[in-house]
Order: sequence, then structure tokens, then C-alpha cells
Amino acid sequence: MAGSTFGERLKVTTFGESHGEAVGVIVEGVTPGVELDEAYVQIQMDRRKPGQSSVTTPRKEYDKIRILSGLFEGRTTGTPLCIMLNNTDMRPSAYDDIKSMFRPGHADLVYEKKYGLRDHRGSGRASGRETAARVAAGAVARKLLERRGVSVLAYTIEIGGIRCETFDSDAIERNSVRACDPVAAGRMIERIEQLASKGDSCGGIVECRISGVAAGIGEPVFDKLDAELAKAMLSVGAIKGIEFGAGFQAASMLGSEHNDQMDASGFRTNNAGGIIGGISTGADIVFRVAVKPTSSISIPQRTVDSYGNEQEIVTIGRHDPCICPRVVPVIEAMACLVIEDHYKRQAALLDE
Repeated sequence: MAGSTFGERLKVTTFGESHGEAVGVIVEGVTPGVELDEAYVQIQMDRRKPGQSSVTTPRKEYDKIRILSGLFEGRTTGTPLCIMLNNTDMRPSAYDDIKSMFRPGHADLVYEKKYGLRDHRGSGRASGRETAARVAAGAVARKLLERRGVSVLAYTIEIGGIRCETFDSDAIERNSVRACDPVAAGRMIERIEQLASKGDSCGGIVECRISGVAAGIGEPVFDKLDAELAKAMLSVGAIKGIEFGAGFQAASMLGSEHNDQMDASGFRTNNAGGIIGGISTGADIVFRVAVKPTSSISIPQRTVDSYGNEQEIVTIGRHDPCICPRVVPVIEAMACLVIEDHYKRQAALLDE
């Protein structure tokens, strides 16, 4: 299956399905000799795992990882690192009644059109369950970036039309929606629970801030750093849009307003979001992603089945009423993978 590998110098390949035996990832290009253990990776896995609160799916996956290769006596060997997570709470029978129907908002129809068949058990490879493998790989990249002084922080800034008005980094991991405004977080939780009680869902916006990236990271033309980050983010099934810095607001700004002027201390503003010409400026890299409402809802919807018959469908199962809380560590993981990959590309360039 093409499309399951990402990166150039730091390369990841994920495998597994939502209701299969396991999901996992192979990471190639890991710097040898770096201290790493399963406990470090598990910290990030625990942030993403389901069943953490009333605003996430009740599916109970503990996401305990096993590092099968690429590690010896607590250090990376430089050979392919394989990380696997067993699926333990699969309920494929929940999809038996609708296995011939195409669920609105899901990849059911397009997978069948492309491959001639599909895994109807919770979307198979198209399931958000696949992102668990990405978070495991991202944790490895995060460890490599720590050695470079780079930090990556994502957080919710909007859910269901409710937007954060303040920023408190300490609040992010203290509320179940990972919002940077604790007051707004309470209102977001109420909104999600209200919609969930009606069988509906909602989306939101997640912002990511990458600090400590040196100026000069990124490739020109087709492999621009912002283009690579955009590809990484849009490869996450729930993400439908991305903007950097001033983003779409730039369309209504003047050049004199949008240009990031400089003085002896550096850039005076950061409307570019830390990237100009596809290359990092040394300022924080800032972007926001639009997260769609969860497609699996229990409100009756119109669809067709694989025989072309019109049907009414209700999706019964365990689903997140809002994806934002659990997509935050996924966004961080993909950002870590892109930044470390480009650092390795820069090192290769200087060695040429």
C-alpha cells in the first residue's frame, strides 16, 4: 500500500488497522547513541490514548508500546527502530449491520473505489487509530530535537465556535480539551457534552508553536519547510486546513502591515510564522490547523450501500465527539518528525 511512508532522512512507515491485531511504526534514520526507553515514548502515548474523559471515546486502549528493534542497552543503535502497540479493545461486530453501507464523512466509498474492497471494521487504515503509531515515532523525533534545544507545543484554541481569549501554557494539560484558556475550556467541555448527548459532534482549531529552530532550516522550492509541515498536518485524517503566522488574515493586510520588519535584535513581528521562502527565520514557527467534526455520529443520515441502494444509516460505536483533545499530541508528533527530518537534511547538505 503506497502512501504509508513519510520523511526523507528521518523516515517513518506505519502499519496496522483500527480493529486488527496491532498498529505500529518503523523509524529509519534515527541518530545512534541517543538515550531512549519505552517509558519516554509512553508519556506521549498516554496523552493520545482513548478513554481519558467524558469528551473522548470510551474505547479502552492502554497503548502500551514495545520497542522491538533499534535499541540496545538504553541507546539507539542507528538501525531501524520498530515500535508496536497491540489492539486490546476491538469490537468489529459493532460494524456488522452497516458493513455494506458507506458512512457519510468517512473514507468508505473512496477506499472501495480505489482498492475494490475495504476493511469495514472502524475504517481500517483510514481510522484515527493509525495516528497512535505516528505519536510513537514523534516521541523518538522529540527526543532527538531536545538535543538541539527545540521544543514543540500544540494546544486547542477553538472548539464548537468557542475560542480561547487568554494563553496559559500550564493550563493545557490540566483540562480535558487541552485548551490554553482554562475558562474557555470549561465552556468547550459543556458544548461537546451537549452535542454528544444529541448524537452529534463538533470540530475546532489547534495551534502549534515550535521554538528553538535555528535560522536556515528548510529546503527551497518544492520542499519548503512550511510546505512539508502542511503535508504532514493534512496527512492526519481529521485536518482540513492549515495557516501559518497571520494566515488567511494576510489576505486583508497591507504589505506594510504584513512584512516582518527587522532591527538589530531580530524580527519585530512574526506574521510569516517563522518561515520565509520555505526556510526558518529563527523566530517561533507558528501554525494553526482546522479540525473537522467527528464523522461518526448517531444521528440518522442518508447514504447508499455497495449495491447502489439508498439507505438510512446510524453509526453506533465508541467515537470521540470532538477530535481536538486527542489530535493535539498527533500534531506535535508530526511537527517533530518534519523538523528533525529537515535538520538531518541540513546536516547532509553541509557535509556535501
